[in-house]
Amino acid sequence: MMVLITNITYGQITPADTIKADSLQKIAKIKKNNNTAGQYDVGDLFKYLFHPHRKPDSVKKKASGITIIPNIASNPSIGTQIGIKAVAGRVLGNNPNTLMSVAATSASITTKNIIYFYLTHNIYTPGNKWNFQGSLVAAKTVTPDFGLGIGRGANDGNPEDLILTNPGRKPYVLNAQYYSFREKVYKQIDKGLFVGAGVSFDVRRKIYDKNNADSVLTPYRIYNQRNGFENDHYASNGFLANIQYTTRDNQNRAYTGIYADAGVRVNQTWMGSTKNAVQFNTDFRKYFSLSETNPEHVLAFWNWTSFVVGGALPYLELSGTGRDANFRSGRGYTVTYFKGTQYFYSEMEYRFPITRNKFLSGVTFFNIQSANDDLGTKLFDVWQPGGGAGLRVLFNKATRTNLCIDYAWGKYGARGLFLGLNEAF
Repeated sequence: MMVLITNITYGQITPADTIKADSLQKIAKIKKNNNTAGQYDVGDLFKYLFHPHRKPDSVKKKASGITIIPNIASNPSIGTQIGIKAVAGRVLGNNPNTLMSVAATSASITTKNIIYFYLTHNIYTPGNKWNFQGSLVAAKTVTPDFGLGIGRGANDGNPEDLILTNPGRKPYVLNAQYYSFREKVYKQIDKGLFVGAGVSFDVRRKIYDKNNADSVLTPYRIYNQRNGFENDHYASNGFLANIQYTTRDNQNRAYTGIYADAGVRVNQTWMGSTKNAVQFNTDFRKYFSLSETNPEHVLAFWNWTSFVVGGALPYLELSGTGRDANFRSGRGYTVTYFKGTQYFYSEMEYRFPITRNKFLSGVTFFNIQSANDDLGTKLFDVWQPGGGAGLRVLFNKATRTNLCIDYAWGKYGARGLFLGLNEAF
């Protein structure tokens, strides 16, 4: 979904004092949104417990902060997780229009024998002249697999097609070693508008399904046979080209603004990719602050789409539930519960403060998704809903970092508790 906003200027002269008043109002609104006086976070809680006579800190002009916490999480995709996680945010330079740069790293292990290390960054240089986005991942993964498509079984009488589309949502499990490196560099060409390019390398090795013999047909093996992939390994390596527009007031938890990104991924065998492929992706987010006195009252909208327009992607690289850049889409379902060569996702979330000091907040959300299966079901033929509610604990008011605790529901009995740092989008 794309939104085009056109500003029309009529043939009139605006008095200078009106321009000045409008500018002052905008500046005041920005300062008000970034004002943390009276807010209370986990750091203030610790100071109260160990230094009860100190007053809660307010954040100075330059927002900066690092949050280090145990990485404890639980959701149907990973089981129960324990590890350590650090999230950092800082505005670089002195330009007041510079967006906050953020970075995160984590090392963890789960009850489903998943070992995961990642390092991510989203850096804006002073004045937003350049934007660097990237990630590095090394992991031992256990990926749930529920077949291709959106839950509608193929009706052509072919038993392989029925296994591939898996209308009963029978769970399969794929184990693998996973290595990923991705880096994109954006150049600002106008205020908030960036063009960029980069590379992405995604490699999986030692892929196996310990619950099924090699002779047993699974969606993964059927897809590989039809598209010319090996069962035990693949590489998905290619170039990235993107255009991005952003006016978000904060990268971790926006109150206002827009984020839009559209890009093409071109996998090439000469770069080591198993197959050539062309994929088109879009990501659109819009935030509406519903209160001037309490800007944390936010209505947030997210739309994410992906289309394979040429060649073939490896089965585990197809877009689907939880396959967005931050693995946060489709709360209510496990990762890759639905997937296809064409995928569409939308979500609406209402965010609201609970306590006056903003230490506790809440959210309610609803999402829908659709996918094709290349066997008769087209994109938008079937929709699958999900939704839930959550609690937020303010961990770092300087960077608006929240601990997110969500409980979500979906169809087919899908449900689960989802824990993480920062908002889903």
